[in-house]
Amino acid sequence: MDDPLQYAGKHVVVSGGASGMGEATARLLVDLGADVTVLDIKPTPVGGARFAEVDLRDKASIEQAVRSFDAVDALFNCAGLPGPPFSDLDVMLVNFVGPRHLIEQTASKMPPGSAVAYIASGAGIGWQQQLETLMGLITTDGFDAGKAWCEEHPEVFKLSAYMVSKQVINAWTAWRSFAFMRDHGIRLNCSNPGPTDTPMMPAFHANSGKDLVDAAQGPIGRYSSPEEQAWPLIVLNSPRLSYVVGETLFVDGGFFGALQTGQIDFSRLMPK
Repeated sequence: MDDPLQYAGKHVVVSGGASGMGEATARLLVDLGADVTVLDIKPTPVGGARFAEVDLRDKASIEQAVRSFDAVDALFNCAGLPGPPFSDLDVMLVNFVGPRHLIEQTASKMPPGSAVAYIASGAGIGWQQQLETLMGLITTDGFDAGKAWCEEHPEVFKLSAYMVSKQVINAWTAWRSFAFMRDHGIRLNCSNPGPTDTPMMPAFHANSGKDLVDAAQGPIGRYSSPEEQAWPLIVLNSPRLSYVVGETLFVDGGFFGALQTGQIDFSRLMPK
């Protein structure tokens, strides 16, 4: 079968495409024949992709990039910050408020049948129990209101802004996907990666402890490569998955299933 994922000639946008999972995603999409635009604060090393400098903490930067787009067939939100040394506000802006604004602004340029895939994290497990609090941020209208909510509720991020940002992505995907499909014909889904060997991993070790990160490997017993996260994301956004809407895809080496069935001791994951 020629072009089984149907990306050839399609315009796709990848945020965070300068390194890690985003770079791997952009590189594979170029190989699949897509017309790739990478958004990041630094140039991408991916040959064959065009580049637009975008700071997801800056609404004007996002909107300037979106104005330059022609029709967009698929959007991949791969940008993110790991927590310290970045501030809680920066983490929330880069991980959620900015990408949400990018998606909302780009939607008008996406034809029916297009798709958005958003990288969350296994750290977002448990978002359902936090939904009442998270809805306050999820339902804010636009970049400025989202930023203001984060500034006004610092207590929400006391334990970990990174964890909260990933819970918000999961919750927003579940909530917003309904209207995106109903009103625009756009599929919205997210992935929850397990520990992945990217340039951010040293920060995760420093912030959470290597033992904690290692405990989230699941039965596969190793970290994934960026490409092992990129391929599921690419398949998720492919027209071949046209009936998949509002879902969370765990790409975590079996961690979530083992956790839910009591085969991993959750107490190992709790701060001492």
